Amino acid sequence: MSVIDDLKYIHQKDTQDALGIASKQWQQLEHRFDVLPLNFEVDNIVFSGMGGSALSALLSKTWPGYSVPFEIVRGYHMPHYVSSRSLVIASSYSGNTEETISAFHEAIKLGANVVCISSGGELAKLAVEHGCTYIELPTAAQPRFATLYSFKAFVTVLEKAGLVKATSAERDIHQTAKFLQKHIESWSPVIPAPKNPAKKLALDILGLSPVVYGGPLMAPAAYKWKISFNENAKNVAWWNEFPEFNHNEFMGWASHPIDKPYAVIDLRSSLEDVRITKRFELSAKLLSGKRPAPHVIQAEGETLLEQLLYTMTLGDFVSLYLALLNGLNPTPVELIEKFKVELAK
Repeated sequence: MSVIDDLKYIHQKDTQDALGIASKQWQQLEHRFDVLPLNFEVDNIVFSGMGGSALSALLSKTWPGYSVPFEIVRGYHMPHYVSSRSLVIASSYSGNTEETISAFHEAIKLGANVVCISSGGELAKLAVEHGCTYIELPTAAQPRFATLYSFKAFVTVLEKAGLVKATSAERDIHQTAKFLQKHIESWSPVIPAPKNPAKKLALDILGLSPVVYGGPLMAPAAYKWKISFNENAKNVAWWNEFPEFNHNEFMGWASHPIDKPYAVIDLRSSLEDVRITKRFELSAKLLSGKRPAPHVIQAEGETLLEQLLYTMTLGDFVSLYLALLNGLNPTPVELIEKFKVELAK
């Protein structure tokens, strides 16, 4: 029996119940944020956020999409075009992210309409000080465990600004929450590895560095798998997107031998463009014998939102089981916290 089928071992290592939190992620989609209508005339949207906060924006680029130009800023500065007709969304789970605070101040100076999303911290204080709309996120053990709260808050902002249809968005999100709840049960710690897709994949890739690929629709999920491997399993991991992969990284797999210390994971969608399908298939054919055979994850679900969140959440479980196989508690990220302390000196 594998240690990830030993519930006593799991409880000893997962002391902050990361698996339990992951099992309830679907509930975050049901959370309601009370936000007054945002009467902004906007020509563009700029999102400022890092890590898991930025992930919520990446998700929203795929679903529900936008009728105006949209840019994600993962750094200190606002684009030069930001003006009084820009909607700037500053999102930081802690409220203290250095880059987001800097971008917030620039957005205010440029006269933008600013909405702040956080669980408190400096960003909450700045929102009050400058009279900005503020959305407070519920608390979570770590920012990466609050991604769907951030996503729901972000979609709420889009609804209130009249940039997406509120009724259809709410319906799709509620439907996806129930869909996710059902599938999460099959990844539970009580389901043994032979019948548990998340445990099986974690066992298959143990000791290897994951490289995750997705097409344009699955790109946000591929990025989420990468950061989950980094923060939960404490594994180095990479991700990339088709078709860009075929223009450069594809060549990087060409050298022998095949025995490379990587695990290739392809995230596939039944909704992907047929040209993306052809690229995945042809890449696998031409790289056969030059790289490890890919683990293909076929997204479940009828809608794009279902497929995205199914795939993302499966990745969370894989990374959590991999952490346990590595003999680690998935929750702490001491080195990141130490870096922040040193940076603030």
